[in-house]
Amino acid sequence: MNLSFFDQFSSPSLLGIPLILISLTFPALLLPSPNNRWITSRLSTLQLWAINMITKQLMTPLNKKGHKWAMILTSLMIFLLLINLLGLLPYTFTPTTQLSMNLALAFPLWLATLLTGLRNQPSASLGHLLPEGTPTPLIPALIMIETTSLLIRPLALGVRLTANLTAGHLLIQLISTATVALSSTMPAVSLLTLLVLFLLTILEVAVAMIQAYVFVLLLSLYLQENI
Repeated sequence: MNLSFFDQFSSPSLLGIPLILISLTFPALLLPSPNNRWITSRLSTLQLWAINMITKQLMTPLNKKGHKWAMILTSLMIFLLLINLLGLLPYTFTPTTQLSMNLALAFPLWLATLLTGLRNQPSASLGHLLPEGTPTPLIPALIMIETTSLLIRPLALGVRLTANLTAGHLLIQLISTATVALSSTMPAVSLLTLLVLFLLTILEVAVAMIQAYVFVLLLSLYLQENI
């Protein structure tokens, strides 16, 4: 079979059913069953601790006005984290390697932070486009540069997440292909590439977690500028 390395970024299906839908049901198995107690097991304790730690990290740069966004940012963080990690499972793919999905997440949230700033403090929000003390001849050029950098933020968010995950998956695909190809001719080299593949897989798990955190953290920083 002549498959392209980019075929891994298309959703596989079985009997016409996308397998990503089945893999997305796995996190539901980790949810605790309804109970009248706050903590029912070690698993629920670990979940509450993780959610509390994530929320604390995301809310640290924000003042009290920004704490209204805690539910949105924490939910987005957990959503991206689960999708990135589920994409490392066999017979599935990572939806966040698709630029269309990442932009669909980045653009509305970035626009919401921008509109929040324009509604609550329009003078301060527009003041970011022109640094204080700028010489008069440079004012038009700086306004254009700052406006461009402001409008490119959602694109940078989506491209950063897409590029990092895509590069990691392609490296895993290349090294795994080399491991299989060398197993019959050079077993010693194949074992070495297998070790590299194992280490790269651990690195990719870390990248999946870090990129989800970076995506939401940058959104929180954009929000801080506008509140």
